[in-house]
Amino acid sequence: MAHRTPRGLLAGATATVALLMTAGAASATAPAAAGPQARVFMVNPVQSSGDQTLTDGKDAADAVPATAYATVALRNLDGSGGLSGRWASVRSDTGASARLADATSYDRHDDQFEQVMAYFWVNEAQEYLQGLGFGSELPGANDRVQPVRINQWGADNSFFTDKKAEIRFGKGGVDDAEDAEVVVHEYGHAVHHAQVPGFGTSLEAGSIGEAFGDYLAVAVGEHAAARYGWPLKTDVACVADWDSVTYSDAPHCLRRIDSDKTYADRVGEVHADGEIWSRALLDIRTGLGARVADRIIVNAQFGFAPDTSFSAAANTTVATAQKMYGKSAADTVRAAFQARGIPGVA
Repeated sequence: MAHRTPRGLLAGATATVALLMTAGAASATAPAAAGPQARVFMVNPVQSSGDQTLTDGKDAADAVPATAYATVALRNLDGSGGLSGRWASVRSDTGASARLADATSYDRHDDQFEQVMAYFWVNEAQEYLQGLGFGSELPGANDRVQPVRINQWGADNSFFTDKKAEIRFGKGGVDDAEDAEVVVHEYGHAVHHAQVPGFGTSLEAGSIGEAFGDYLAVAVGEHAAARYGWPLKTDVACVADWDSVTYSDAPHCLRRIDSDKTYADRVGEVHADGEIWSRALLDIRTGLGARVADRIIVNAQFGFAPDTSFSAAANTTVATAQKMYGKSAADTVRAAFQARGIPGVA
């Protein structure tokens, strides 16, 4: 089945849970590194500026400030001359393909900017997983070349499709690949599929998939902000503040990962019900710290069934915490799921 990310679902909950890796305001330029350089958004313009009045402006370059961009290295390229490398390959695009020699001059008015964004943030997400030990001491989690298509979906929507195991980013309003959290959310679906082929065949499994995509988007964005010294000026528990400016009221937000929803609040829609699971993941991170939590969360997913239930997935995650870090970690994970009212958590 294809995993899609509708842009219209807004979260009503506003509970606040502090994340553990928040970086303060800092320079907008990443540390110098060898290899091709490029301009990207520091996660997204709303998050880095704190300006909730920003609008798409029909892709106008002057719709966002120059301070929303950072200069970064494009790592792990394969030497082909295009946006193809060890972890990502931009296989098709709108307009001409990005030229590496021009990658520091593109802005959001250029179709090539979205190509660069997609390459950089898919690579960043896999590097984050590699840094957690996946692909070395732990099994690889989508440690392959991820094919990406830009603006191949003629609507304000993006999705991972297991038919070709590729990610497709849409357009309309803010073009989806302009927001790093949309890019990484879809990459989360690719990770799940690589771990458990066909994952998401039940409502609750689909909800877990949407939740993990949101959670991974926040985790990778926050990690990048700390890594490069980028500012975080909005609530990081809000997902895709930039993409959502065209369909939400300020403060803009697609969904949240700090909702107070419990299992009793299910409505039978994967994005809405996913906020139950993502809050549990956030509580695990708060209790155990980012690195330990994310190693447990991702490693546990290898043991999920394609049609897993909340209960089964929660118990698998508790068992994984016990095996990796012992009783105290398992107790923290168990408490996070029990707080969401998930039944049968032992």
